[in-house]
Amino acid sequence: MFSLNILFPVLNEEKRLKKGIEETCSYMEDNFQCPYCLTIVDNGSTDRTEQISRELCEKYTHVRYLRLQEKGVGMAFRAGVKNNDSDIVGYMDVDLSTDISHLKDMYHIFERDEAIQIVNASRLNKRSHMSGRKWYRNITSYGLAFLIRGVFSVKSTDVICGFKFFRRETAEKLIAQSSVENGWFFIIEMLIRAERGGMKIYELPVTWQDDPNTTVNVKKLVMNYLKNIVVLKKTLMIEDRKDQAGDDEK
Repeated sequence: MFSLNILFPVLNEEKRLKKGIEETCSYMEDNFQCPYCLTIVDNGSTDRTEQISRELCEKYTHVRYLRLQEKGVGMAFRAGVKNNDSDIVGYMDVDLSTDISHLKDMYHIFERDEAIQIVNASRLNKRSHMSGRKWYRNITSYGLAFLIRGVFSVKSTDVICGFKFFRRETAEKLIAQSSVENGWFFIIEMLIRAERGGMKIYELPVTWQDDPNTTVNVKKLVMNYLKNIVVLKKTLMIEDRKDQAGDDEK
């Protein structure tokens, strides 16, 4: 039986935090027998997020709260893994856009196949169901997914979806290999490096409902992705040349 740690990176989520955590706690109690915890990783919120988080920790024994001063999902994920002691660790969005029932699917996948090191949810898989998505966000999601697949030759149909889980040693290894980028692209880099390293990744088709109240700045997010795609491509090319030089010397 594996232990499970679900990370919830949050920034000024006072409107959605309580509902998201309470629904997840209820689902876990009804469907899981394994040791588990829910870790709220707060990236320097200035609203009532901290107060609500501490109230949730008092109400639920399985809820933890981790406060950071810097913003960014990458920063939150690294901090969550650093403080993790569970066998399986990953993150999901607190708005529960990815149907919560996929937590059970994810856990059973790890149980059934010890070779699987990552479970990556995909909204763009042919068997997935996505609804409520604004047309312009559909364009950016499909466009960025297509661009990343082309530039890095990855097989994953959706490297962006906010539902990814790792075996503990896999997460730690990929963090050590990857950059210190603080934003969303850090998780994408981990997945790209996992594929390049031959790690076994299970793509999980999901039911996904867009949150109309999302706080994501799409333009800023796209520009950040484009910048980091260029940086990572150059980094990997340098690493490949060094590896080739090392092989030639043998």
